[in-house]
Amino acid sequence: MTILWETDQGAAENLRMALGAKVLVVDSGPAAIRHLADDQRETLLVVGPDVDLTAALTVTEQLRVDRSDVGVVLMRRRLDLTLLSHSLRSGVREVVGADDLAALTEACQRSVELSRRLAGNGDSTSRGDGRVITVFSAKGGVGKTTVSTNVAGELASDGSRVLLVDLDLAFGDVAICLGISPERSMSDIVAMSGHLDQRGLDSVVVSHDSGVEVVCAPSSPADADHIPAATVTELLHVAKGLYDYIVVDTPPAFDEHVLAAFDMSDVSILLATLDVPAVKNLRLTLDTLDLLGHPRESWVVVLNRANSKVGLTIDDVATALHRPIAVQIASSVSVPAAANRGVLLVLDDPRHPVSNAIKTLVRDHVRVSSRNLRTGETDTVAARRSDYRDLASAGRRFFRRSGA
Repeated sequence: MTILWETDQGAAENLRMALGAKVLVVDSGPAAIRHLADDQRETLLVVGPDVDLTAALTVTEQLRVDRSDVGVVLMRRRLDLTLLSHSLRSGVREVVGADDLAALTEACQRSVELSRRLAGNGDSTSRGDGRVITVFSAKGGVGKTTVSTNVAGELASDGSRVLLVDLDLAFGDVAICLGISPERSMSDIVAMSGHLDQRGLDSVVVSHDSGVEVVCAPSSPADADHIPAATVTELLHVAKGLYDYIVVDTPPAFDEHVLAAFDMSDVSILLATLDVPAVKNLRLTLDTLDLLGHPRESWVVVLNRANSKVGLTIDDVATALHRPIAVQIASSVSVPAAANRGVLLVLDDPRHPVSNAIKTLVRDHVRVSSRNLRTGETDTVAARRSDYRDLASAGRRFFRRSGA
């Protein structure tokens, strides 16, 4: 998010177009300083052309001491050497003309990049502190989107910054389940491939009332074919430096986009229901993740609709998987009812049994799971992924899309 210090509301609205969707407008220097003190992620302050120069330079000098990672971009209606000299001595990074919006955009990009480098990261991404949680099932209709959205909502409930990525690029339902109508989607990130940054990501995300920010799937299934897996990797890499948690909802298939998400994941929530196809597919999922070298410690097996009376028991599932069930989520008509209203059950009815199960999942398996489970495993994952691709090319794919 960019902080814009501007007292003229009309001018502020015009500048929003150049600065992107995520802009917080403040009308005083103290307000800007308070916000920067409260949120250490913010690293850019744009000072509008009508702000008093002395006040602007005073704030800049204070930030140079208190928040040296914050870059100040100063806009002026008239540029001269005296102005530039005073501004640079005070710590202003860039001075641009009030009418040159293209120069403003470029100056902001340079400032954000410099802030990242000053934070100790020499590449074009970010700190990489955020944790990626991938929700997956190789069978459709088991409740991945329900779990993904509610896990994201529960994570955001304590003030954590959470990004929800709809990686079901052809038939994603995150937007409709949250009752949001996005103007931009994953398709728009492709144009920024290779130079995606905070401003670029901010321009694509949509905010939900829960506080969760969302990158939605394209509105047209045809667009999915034009989104490379490298774009997914870049998105998650940048997001890890901007968010506390990144929750990834996936399609029911081991495609390149899903493999990219698994490679970046700290926690993998693997779903099944009490039916033989779902259990079989989950067993194959575990075998495939083993083949790809993903650490078993990151796997969390979740049984959805666990109270269904369909002839299989929870013990049957655990025996078939050779792995215990970490969390059981009951079946309830409240789940689709909440989705139809565009609300998250975990927030709308926090005492509901399904909500309690989600809270347990988040508390016991997402927030407390060890970081950096993949340290030292990059080469193994890459080698085993190559083996998997060889199997796939021979016509022995484990999974195919089996429904919405």
